[in-house]
Amino acid sequence: MKSDRIDHIGIAVKSIEERLSVYRDLLKLEVTGIEELEDRGLKVAFVKVGDTRIELLESISENSQISRFLESRGEGIHHIAFHVDDVKAAIEEAVSLGLKPLSTEPEDGAGGTKVVFLHPKSTGGVLTELVEGHH
Repeated sequence: MKSDRIDHIGIAVKSIEERLSVYRDLLKLEVTGIEELEDRGLKVAFVKVGDTRIELLESISENSQISRFLESRGEGIHHIAFHVDDVKAAIEEAVSLGLKPLSTEPEDGAGGTKVVFLHPKSTGGVLTELVEGHH
């Protein structure tokens, strides 16, 4: 597996609309999409920064992972995501290297992507997402 770029940096926020004032209004960055992932209890917004993006993550469910993250840590960086060509092969390679994927199969991500997260205990404390496809 080889990654050719950082796909995005995920930031947990209480309100996407409030935080867009920084990225869209102050920094004049382009918002490339906003969507709800109801099965994950999330609303996400992508902001283009050069060849990468910032992903703003807002909880729309009390039981979502982002809701728990915000309760325990507050707003801030949640994860870093790397683009890969084949996320299923990336899962197999991660396991062979002793890393701990949070799922054994790719999951549906925003914008029709396929994703898997690697447990931060196996990646030096950083929740790492591997992303196949484009937003």
